[in-house]
Amino acid sequence: MREQKTMTGGSIWKNILFFSIPLILGNLFQQLYNTVDSIIVGNYIGSEALAAVGGSGSIINLLVGFCIGASAGAGVVLSQFFGARNKEGVKEAVHTTLAIAVCAGAVVSVAGMMLAPVMLKAMGTPAEVFSMAVSYLRVFFGGMLFSVIYNMSAGILNAVGNSKRSLIYLMIAAVSNIFLDLLFVIVFDMGVIGVALATDISQLLSCVFIIIFLVRSKDIYRLKLKEIRFYKNLPGRILKIGLPTGVQNIVISLSNVVVQSSVNSFGPVAMAGFAAYVKIDGFNILPVLSFSMAATTFTGQNVGAGKYDRVKKGMKVSVGMTVLYTVVMCSILMVFAPEVMRVFSKQEEVVSYGVYILKFFCPFYWMVGILNVLTGTIRGTGKTLQAMFIFLFSMCIFRVFWIWGTMRISHELAGVMLGYPVSWAVGLVLALLYVWKGKWMPKSYYENRS
Repeated sequence: MREQKTMTGGSIWKNILFFSIPLILGNLFQQLYNTVDSIIVGNYIGSEALAAVGGSGSIINLLVGFCIGASAGAGVVLSQFFGARNKEGVKEAVHTTLAIAVCAGAVVSVAGMMLAPVMLKAMGTPAEVFSMAVSYLRVFFGGMLFSVIYNMSAGILNAVGNSKRSLIYLMIAAVSNIFLDLLFVIVFDMGVIGVALATDISQLLSCVFIIIFLVRSKDIYRLKLKEIRFYKNLPGRILKIGLPTGVQNIVISLSNVVVQSSVNSFGPVAMAGFAAYVKIDGFNILPVLSFSMAATTFTGQNVGAGKYDRVKKGMKVSVGMTVLYTVVMCSILMVFAPEVMRVFSKQEEVVSYGVYILKFFCPFYWMVGILNVLTGTIRGTGKTLQAMFIFLFSMCIFRVFWIWGTMRISHELAGVMLGYPVSWAVGLVLALLYVWKGKWMPKSYYENRS
């Protein structure tokens, strides 16, 4: 059975939409890992435990984001090989990608466990939640190898247009995560350690299932374990494209660490409210990221096939879908904000903080959607360095200076939260200028026009 899809022909909006839907659903199930953790922690352990788990999110995203971002180069290279119908290139890219996954996953696991206390201290984590946060992070990172391998493997399937298969494994993992959370926390009373352990086991399940599928597959992307290694010049090519995205994810995560540190200064209740909104934001951003990933794969395959006219059309279609989603979903969240926040905590002060923070995000979320689709398209052509600079300036440099300046003027949460929509606006302007004036398409595109 062939489970791959080329997006170099046919209806553009159908290609992007039908590719995005499994990605959206899969990402939603993956987000359930931490969200269910937060619901159970907030309701069965307490607000301090919720603050410990939520306050660890920035650190987790920092290390994992680099690995996943760096591996984005593999997806771009693989999709271009696939669009060009280069079977040998696809084979070598698949096995090189898995080699990168094993190495990166091992490094992240060890680094995360060793550096957890140092990173939490650097963030100014309050003493009353510090020990719980350290315990949670160390157990969580113990299973990070499985998460990295799974996500890299899912990236292989996405690059060849198969976004459905990984959805099945994520559904299994999400259900098992919920069951294990309830078992370890409520029945065995293991606290935050039980929450982290449940996530590790669930990640292991999804990793095992997807590797078995790749090994048994008869398609072009079949995996042979004994052939996992670095092929020829592929590591250099993949890293050249992927490292800027990895660095981009690091700087965004670093800026979020700065934000988290600023929020920490307002106390555990504000931390819990921010943690509750971050979980909601995790769901809200997933379709946006899925449309961006679809734009990257669509662009990569069509660049490989030399169909440059479809690249720009695909970008416009993806922007339209993303704007429609963000306007509808954020309007719903604005209306039902208190009810949504109470899912994570029944403490009214925590709910009030969460609703307050939400109002700084939702009205401006359409800017995040457009920004991610534009940079996703640019990334699909291999211009990841340019996309990195856009995010580096707007999401890190500008945002950090904004928070530093507002906190010096007045120690208020509003100033910190306002840094998000303002930095989104800056990034969107830069992305639009580059798409309009920059040469982000392959050289052959401009040669054919002259």
